[in-house]
Amino acid sequence: MTLPAFVFGFLLSSLYGAAFHLWKGGSLARLIFYLGLSWAGFISGHLLGGSLGWTFLSVGPLNVGLATVGSLIFLGVGYWLSLIQVQPKPKPKPRLRR
Repeated sequence: MTLPAFVFGFLLSSLYGAAFHLWKGGSLARLIFYLGLSWAGFISGHLLGGSLGWTFLSVGPLNVGLATVGSLIFLGVGYWLSLIQVQPKPKPKPRLRR
């Protein structure tokens, strides 16, 4: 992977994460969460495409098509999993002794 391809992939995946944050909203922590998901998905999609020998919208050594698909999958699944709210168990009421 060349340095320009790495920088282009980093900028493109950051754009995906920032656009998803703009669409869904949230705090600064959510922006960092979406950026991390987008970077992880972009790298995973690129590496998966390379290991399987699939090419889709390649730009130089970067497999942009499958990397974009990976980024979108990670963003969607991560957003969906972040909606789950865990409710703590209620504490049992103390028994009165007689």
